[in-house]
Amino acid sequence: MATLSVIIPTYNEESYLRDALYSVRFADEIIVIDSYSTDDTVAIAKAYGCKVVLRAFDNFSNQKNHALTFATCDWVLFVDGDERIPYLLKNEILEAMDSGKHAAYKLNFPHFYMNRFLYHHSDNVTRLVRRAGCRFEGSVHEKLIVEGSTGKLKHPVLHYTYKGLMHYISKKDSYAWFQAEQLLQKGKKATYFHLAFKPFYRFFSSYILRRGFMDGIPGLTVASINAYGVFSRYVKLMLLQRGMR
Repeated sequence: MATLSVIIPTYNEESYLRDALYSVRFADEIIVIDSYSTDDTVAIAKAYGCKVVLRAFDNFSNQKNHALTFATCDWVLFVDGDERIPYLLKNEILEAMDSGKHAAYKLNFPHFYMNRFLYHHSDNVTRLVRRAGCRFEGSVHEKLIVEGSTGKLKHPVLHYTYKGLMHYISKKDSYAWFQAEQLLQKGKKATYFHLAFKPFYRFFSSYILRRGFMDGIPGLTVASINAYGVFSRYVKLMLLQRGMR
């Protein structure tokens, strides 16, 4: 039977971590890589018997690649502190590992906002992978590189994406700095076209093409803040170009 390591990156997740840990208790080992939390996150992880690794955060890929060096099992599942693996998905994960059909699997993440799951605002992300040969690339919205084919699991992850409106906006702003720095390194330049068209298209894609309007007011809110995130990214790129950060 294949064995499973779960890796959970954390920073001040005391209010969410216990439920995340409980949902992955079927794993053979749980590794919590913490960015020096100032709350009880580390104490909770240690009390649960996790392997705790402390590392100052620089980017998402480096953080997870470092955690991978501590994993010892055949497979690795990456879970965030605000995510839960429900029973049906757990069974599907165990079956997928033992089948040997693919080297990695994508999981589905419907967003949770304003007390409901938004099934038209969901992402499919590679999170379950054979440990041998895998690695992350990219500093934000990191990509998991695997050797072999990738399948997709059916049952969704419970993802309590946003802790509130201000947390949501703050998260978008934080990501925008990382994305702007990446664009700058690639020699990209922000123009007024980017400021006007890119946010509009993100809203149109999120709300119309992906049918976010079927998620009601929460769907409209998410589409609007996603558009703001794109606008913020290019404003920050302009600031970086002018040395004004």
